[in-house]
Amino acid sequence: MLMTNTLLGERERDLLKWRSRRGLVENDLFIEQFFATYGSQLTQQNAAGMSALMDLADNDLMDLFLRRKEPEGQLDTQEVREVLEMLRKRVPGGSPQ
Repeated sequence: MLMTNTLLGERERDLLKWRSRRGLVENDLFIEQFFATYGSQLTQQNAAGMSALMDLADNDLMDLFLRRKEPEGQLDTQEVREVLEMLRKRVPGGSPQ
């Protein structure tokens, strides 16, 4: 499937946000900040990367957020790496850049 830089519609964005809810509160904090910062700018490519990340177990996802691990194998795609960098962007105090 060809990924595009087309912006997500409101419904697509809301569905992605709903699917991104996690059982681990710490992951939810990263994800909530991500949507607050980038929600209106998300593209279909970003959605594909985020969806791939959401297939992970909570602890594996936290390891990626905290840079304990990097994406490997099928997860090592441009879409995933771009979204992961967006999720990781934080300034001291936890505020978005």
